[in-house]
Amino acid sequence: MAKVKTERRGRSIVVTINRPEVHNCVDVETAQLLFESVQSFREAPDLDVLILTGAGDVSFCSGADLKNAAGLIARPGSAESGPMGISRITDLGKPTIAAVNGYCLAGGLELACWCDFRIASGNASFGNPARRWGVPLIDGGTQRLPRIAGLGNALYLIQTGVVIDADRACRMGLVQEVVPDGQALQRALELAEAISSYPQVSLRNDRRSTYEGLSLPLGDGITLEAGIHRSSLAEDEMVEKLRQYAARQRPPFPRSPSTS
Repeated sequence: MAKVKTERRGRSIVVTINRPEVHNCVDVETAQLLFESVQSFREAPDLDVLILTGAGDVSFCSGADLKNAAGLIARPGSAESGPMGISRITDLGKPTIAAVNGYCLAGGLELACWCDFRIASGNASFGNPARRWGVPLIDGGTQRLPRIAGLGNALYLIQTGVVIDADRACRMGLVQEVVPDGQALQRALELAEAISSYPQVSLRNDRRSTYEGLSLPLGDGITLEAGIHRSSLAEDEMVEKLRQYAARQRPPFPRSPSTS
């Protein structure tokens, strides 16, 4: 049985960590397969969105396989891509969504934070219980968590080892939507379909500008934004979409669960 499964869904790809018998924890083979899946997505011109999820309803990912933790560090390429396989990839250039069901813990939380945003089932839970074993966050957790949820919330999760539910995670901004149990992947696919329907040059440039501007002073960030979007303003697809707008050909946009 493959430890990572990939499935094309329209212009999206679903990457599933497929070790439900061990709460989808990541061993060396799984990390390598995650890396290869992301690289394939990067190189595919007909794929717009990657959705990362876990097999079954119990766990998204419970983190690294601590029985084989040394192997993750020793995996060829781990210094560049991260022990969990993908966490140090920062130049992907296309949207990513985490569809979180059940446990999202330690390194699994770091993988969820690697994605652009997170959709959680009501049974999802988040935290860093590996704190008990002295295992550090070396897959981006200390860098992404503060950027996503704020410094206090990040340090709260990082230092205490407490595990929080999906509603608490949503209130602190770690999760963007909470949906009924078992529906996280379906909702992620709905959003991915909407994302794929938009002009891609401006969308990807917005994404790039957002990430690259995070560490810049406001004035420098605005200059960066203007430079990146020169190609967006010259894109024929935007001209066509504006023509459709003027002709009142306006497709519906996705609404959040609370307003649908």
